[in-house]
Amino acid sequence: MLFSLLTFISMQTFAQKFGVQGGVNLANMLAKDDEATYSDDFTMNMGYNAGVTFELGFGDLISLEAGILAETKGFKWENVMGMDVTTKVNLLYIDVPVLLKVGPTLGPVKIFGAAGPYIGYGVTGKFKSESGDQSETQDVEWGSDAEESDFKPLDYGAKFGVGAEFMKFTFGAYYALGLANISPSTEGGAKINNKVISISLGYKFGK
Repeated sequence: MLFSLLTFISMQTFAQKFGVQGGVNLANMLAKDDEATYSDDFTMNMGYNAGVTFELGFGDLISLEAGILAETKGFKWENVMGMDVTTKVNLLYIDVPVLLKVGPTLGPVKIFGAAGPYIGYGVTGKFKSESGDQSETQDVEWGSDAEESDFKPLDYGAKFGVGAEFMKFTFGAYYALGLANISPSTEGGAKINNKVISISLGYKFGK
């Protein structure tokens, strides 16, 4: 099977495309331990995604796409502890997804499904609490110290999506499931995972 795949690839003319993309992220988190699931009260926090991509095509049906993307993650928590308080956790990651894209071309439109792994690193973040006309902001502390840190910076997981390409314009909707436990403390089974829905528009350069 491997020999057949390599033979098939070697006979193809690779199509190479560079692209830019940007869009909206709807981020949330799973936060739990052995006692409770605290994220049941979390809601999605709106943010953005933006970056560049490189796509290598193997024939008409299959391509491999990698990207370097700025992605916002986090969550929103309203009415904290029964009080009229909204807390937002805004995290900015640099993500590198590698996606296998498969789909047919129907006239001028190419439809595709995509799946693959991603790895990311948290570079900055803030906690923001609002109550009435008052607000308070605090920087996120990245690290592995159970006492001093808020989140571990390294994230990785699986990404899935569907989309379409028309001429050189692209549209995609994706779901990224974080598999890394980004909680600095694992005492009592503590676990935090990122979950992000992304909608993006892009433009491809090349053939």
